[in-house]
Formats: sequence, structure tokens, C-alpha cells
Amino acid sequence: MSDVDGFVTVDDGCRLRYRIDGDPDAPALLLSNSLGTNMSMWDAQLAHFAERFRVIRYDARGHGASDVTENLYPFARLGMDAVALLDALGVARAAFCGLSMGGMVGQWLGIHAAVRFDRFVLANTAAFMPPPEMWDARIALVREQGISAITPSVIARWFTPGFCERNAAEVARIGAMLEATSRAGYAAACAAIRDMDQRAGLARIAAPVLVIIGTHDPSTPPQDGESIAASISGATVARLDAAHLSNVEQPEAFTANVLPFVTAGDQ
Repeated sequence: MSDVDGFVTVDDGCRLRYRIDGDPDAPALLLSNSLGTNMSMWDAQLAHFAERFRVIRYDARGHGASDVTENLYPFARLGMDAVALLDALGVARAAFCGLSMGGMVGQWLGIHAAVRFDRFVLANTAAFMPPPEMWDARIALVREQGISAITPSVIARWFTPGFCERNAAEVARIGAMLEATSRAGYAAACAAIRDMDQRAGLARIAAPVLVIIGTHDPSTPPQDGESIAASISGATVARLDAAHLSNVEQPEAFTANVLPFVTAGDQ
């Protein structure tokens, strides 16, 4: 196993932090993080994924160690960043797994860059997230008071109460990840999600798709995942006993659903 980490610069000058783990000759698997996290949100899956894949993780712009984009950008920018990263790394095709905002990136890629991807895991995500007033209020609060002003309410949506009680250290780790996110970076991503509506394009996704739903997810409720799956021919659904960050709350179940799906094309 080898590992590589560094930065790539995309066309608008933004530097994206990335890391690669696994056999460099193995098929590529691209992981995309949720709003308010970074690539380490995938820590519980990494060892398992890296046994079969060249795992490519990255921090979405405005998150982790990637550059912060002060100006607003359309949601398509986040999809183009993923393609630019693969281009810079010389990766022609990959499997994809993204959660929440990362799953939204996966939808964009399935619609607009399908030639680059073999199959998609879209976890705890939505194609459209109204109302815009909710996002405007969150953006204003973060810009004025910082991420800490929303941390308690975000954690309450990310995890079930039982998980928080039993796994205080892990909840604290994820909470620290959220609070380390740039307020400008977080606000810009919120605005991109606010203005996103990918519903009309979902039927154009032809690659195999696995939709993962958290049965207790208040951020992207089960009906959001069901709607995505119903719009994509042949899509399958897995339901996990979790809230929004299902890969953290139910790491074994998440991995057990994802690995057979993303390796199916290798059989």
C-alpha cells in the first residue's frame, strides 16, 4: 500500500487538498465529503476501501485544508472540482461515493460527467433542498457569529441521541471538524446548495447507483433518498439505522453495503 497527499490547483485558482491511499494500480474510488466536514470523515471506511481500491479523498473547496472561495459559486463548481482533481491525478475513470453535499456532487457528476465514473454511491443526500430562507438564515448566522453558533443544532441533525450518548469522543471529533471549517467556506457552500436543483437531470444518470438512506435523518429525510432512487433507472436503496452522517454512526453497515456495490464491476 502506498499513500500520497498534496494539492492540485483547479482552473479558477482554488487549491484542493487531496490524499490517496491504497495500491496505485487498483481501480480508483473517489470519496466526497459532506458540508462542514473534511476528508477525515471517511476514516472508518478507509482501511476497508483501500484493500480493494486506490482511494482518493479530498477536501471540498472552503473545507479542511483546501482554499476558501470568498465569492459565491454555482453548485456546478463543486462537480467541476471533482473532475479537475481526477484530471490532475491522471485518473480516467473511478467509482464514486459521496455523502450529503458529497452525494449532491455525485448527482452532478452522474448527469454531466458520466463518462468518468463507473458507479455511484449517493448517501444521505437530496437533489433539491428548499426553502432558500432557511439557508439564508444559516448563512447570516455563520457569517455574523461563526460556526460555533450552529454546532449544537448541526450535531443534533447529524447523529441520533443514542449515538451521542454512547460515542461522546467520536461526536466531539466530528464537532471539532465542523468548527474548524472556515465560516466563509461554509457560507459559500450553503449558498451553492440553496440554489441547487438537480431533480430534472436525475433520469439521465445511466450508471449503477446505490442510494443510502438514514432512517432517522432529519437533514435529508428518507423521502429525499427515495425520490432520487425513483428517478434513476435501476437504482437500489440501502436503509441504515442512523441520522445524517450514516457512515460515522453505522460504519460497519455502511461499509458492508458500499463495498459489494462498488466492487461489483470488477467481478
